[in-house]
Amino acid sequence: MQSENTIKLENLSIFQRKNLILANVNLEIGKGEFAYLIGKTGSGKSSLLKTLYAELPVIDGQAFVAGYNLKLLKRNEIPFLRRRLGIVFQDFQLLEDRSINENLAFVLRATGWKEQRKIEERIKEVLVEVGLVAKGYKFPHELSGGEQQRVAIARAMLNKPEIILADEPTGNLDPETSNGILRLLMSISQNGQAVLMATHNYNLIYKFPARIIKCEEGTVISSTNQID
Repeated sequence: MQSENTIKLENLSIFQRKNLILANVNLEIGKGEFAYLIGKTGSGKSSLLKTLYAELPVIDGQAFVAGYNLKLLKRNEIPFLRRRLGIVFQDFQLLEDRSINENLAFVLRATGWKEQRKIEERIKEVLVEVGLVAKGYKFPHELSGGEQQRVAIARAMLNKPEIILADEPTGNLDPETSNGILRLLMSISQNGQAVLMATHNYNLIYKFPARIIKCEEGTVISSTNQID
């Protein structure tokens, strides 16, 4: 795998059980690149993302993600791959019975962090990056939807991943809040982390142009900043 590419897919076929979802996928995403992933419902966007974080196995073709060959990936290596990825979901998936600081500390401890001082320092760093440094002691229900999504992005950034995979991160948010989330994700890519964002929100794409990757007719088409 070439070092400048954080994702490289070659002649990849993606299956859900035995059903072929996407065929002959060829795609490269470089370090620090921001790209949109678009396509109709059922076109394979989520299946592509699930393949990238090893929820779906690579059976046919090649897939290299964050230095891992997914075709050769063993089950016990999946957690190590996922530490090099940050995953952001539409529905936040925060632990409601814990404060924001405790949500983030839980992830760090689960991924091998032991020293409390370093845990606290890293939590503060990511909350500063997402503009929520004063909200760490609040619980998820005390935050707005946009703030909860910022926490989810902070959580994805904890282990300084090479790639952020964002699956409809603005799907539940109003337009103004969505704009703020987009600016945040684009600033993350400018700091050297690749960001691949699945979205149905074409208004955002018009407002914040970037490379477009489209799932269509059973394969993946990569284009410049144009929506067909």
